[in-house]
Amino acid sequence: MQFKLKFFLPVFLLLFNVPVFAQVCTGSLGDPVFTQDFGSVTNPVTVSTDYTYTSSTCPGDGYYTLGTSTIGCFGNAWHTVTQDHTGNPGGYMMIVNASYTAGEFFKQQTDVGALCENTTYEFSAYIMNLILPNGNHIKPNISFIIETPTGVLIKRYDTDDIPETSGSDGWIKYGTYFTTAPGITQVVVRMVNNAPGGNGNDLLLDDIAFRACGPIVQAGFSGDVSVTENKVCQGDLASYNITSTPPTGYSNSRFQWQQNLNDGNGWKDIPDKTEPSLARDFLPNAPVGSYQYRLGVAEGGNISSLNCRVYSNPVTISITSYPAPPPFPPTSVCEGETLTLTASGGATYKWTLPDLSESTQNPLVIPQASAADSGPYKVEVISAAGCTTPQQVNVTVNPKPVVTIDPIQPICRGSSGTRLTTSINEAGSYTYSWFPVTGLSDANASNPMASPSISTLYTVIATNSITTCSDTAQIRVEVLDLPVANAGSNKKIFEGQSIKLDGSAMGDVTYTWSPPDYLDDPHSPTPIANPPHNMPYLLTVTSANGCGTDEDEVTVTVYEKIVIPSTFTPNNDGVNDIWNIEALETYPQGTITVFTRNGKQVFQSKGYGKPWDGKLNGTLLPTGTYYYVIDLKNDTPNLSGWVLLVR
Repeated sequence: MQFKLKFFLPVFLLLFNVPVFAQVCTGSLGDPVFTQDFGSVTNPVTVSTDYTYTSSTCPGDGYYTLGTSTIGCFGNAWHTVTQDHTGNPGGYMMIVNASYTAGEFFKQQTDVGALCENTTYEFSAYIMNLILPNGNHIKPNISFIIETPTGVLIKRYDTDDIPETSGSDGWIKYGTYFTTAPGITQVVVRMVNNAPGGNGNDLLLDDIAFRACGPIVQAGFSGDVSVTENKVCQGDLASYNITSTPPTGYSNSRFQWQQNLNDGNGWKDIPDKTEPSLARDFLPNAPVGSYQYRLGVAEGGNISSLNCRVYSNPVTISITSYPAPPPFPPTSVCEGETLTLTASGGATYKWTLPDLSESTQNPLVIPQASAADSGPYKVEVISAAGCTTPQQVNVTVNPKPVVTIDPIQPICRGSSGTRLTTSINEAGSYTYSWFPVTGLSDANASNPMASPSISTLYTVIATNSITTCSDTAQIRVEVLDLPVANAGSNKKIFEGQSIKLDGSAMGDVTYTWSPPDYLDDPHSPTPIANPPHNMPYLLTVTSANGCGTDEDEVTVTVYEKIVIPSTFTPNNDGVNDIWNIEALETYPQGTITVFTRNGKQVFQSKGYGKPWDGKLNGTLLPTGTYYYVIDLKNDTPNLSGWVLLVR
């Protein structure tokens, strides 16, 4: 293959005037004549090298290994690398600890006649310096050497020192390219170590490749190389024109279109398609799949050799199936509820509502649905490729029933209760559920009897048996207390005294005392009573809310009035010789005690059957003031005071 000088000169000027690590191809590449990715755990390969193999992933000087990772080597002086250059699961890479003397990392010879004359090829590899950038270490320095099978040097490229990298993904593509001279159709390529070992010079190698290199070839749809992908929906008729800009640099450009039908056979030539453009027609019966096309370019007759072509970028036509969403059954909701419609089977969706408004929301959510929201909803189920399948769902918004409960009056505790009667604004069959169920005759009836023991708030849910739409209503059953009368404790007074009765009652009541005799207010719960003799009183309380009456009785006991003289003269003149306390003898259990001013007891009697005669143990007491305490033993207050004894 013969390149024009006007192509090579700009390429070489570009390569030598920009900061690149190698003379790698900047144009389009062909398929590899050979590659070496060192295989994988399940498919290891044999490597031609001067170095000695070891199974250790941290090989010593002069050794190499094939592995998926290298971790914690030499006191963590190396990077920790957990995958090969391409990140293939289980993929191998070559891990090298270079020897003290120069050695050959890699060598491979192309097959006889594999190359074309006058064709440019790239020899490259991905390399990474394993040493962490934290010291003065020897850096790898590798020569890419291309020779004839007899050892005649065709091209040599030295990488110079390969720098350390800060991260564990510091792979760099190194390599060179050359043009085969007339008669050269086979070469030997080698990678040789130029740096000494012992303190560094440790590296990773991966994805070594040898392939044709040429000018940039670009392809696209209808002359636009920026458009490299189109999509067709299965069953649609489609026609495309794929074109390529003719590359500069060839004296006799020849073309060959290839296709990759995603059938496992890879790229194959399309017979008789040797022009810069390619027309492709897709009939409705074209299978779903990815159809790729690319243009191969070579100099003249070299186009017939796969190893001598370079290729354009692939152009892809994807035939995708229409979405097949599941059936959308009719949907119904109750008035006031949220209507939610969820389409599936697509990447995007377009809804058309009964009022002809549109939405791309999915799920489609309509809060507070009303009768106006009933009707057909149409949705376009759209695939990622833009293929659309229409669907329709009929939506019914059922009216919501309105349940009410008739007003009720409060009930008396212990009564037979009250009936809870519901009504609904529309005809139909309904079920009912009341809660709480306590005190109800039937929690599933429309009109149960309610007889709770305490005031209770009842809730009913009425549900349409066909639409399942429901409504809720509440009513409070007030339970009134029965009246409870309490006339208070029995009372005791002396003749002429008065006392307040301690009547009370539970609930809202009115009061009536009977008989009303000797009471200041017979309708007061606490009237003042002053009967002249023992008197029983009956308190009757009547509920103000019609919950009946109750009664209780109290007795007022009236004791005879005691007259206590303040002076007596025990001088045996027959007049006032004793301290005669009138009516005291009527209290046979009562006690009387007399003391001197100093508290000395001088007299005590129970029942007062014999009045005090002014003596103590038969001895006359002197004239003076004496003090007394009288306890009638009838729960009345003690009587106390003084009496003057005069001789």
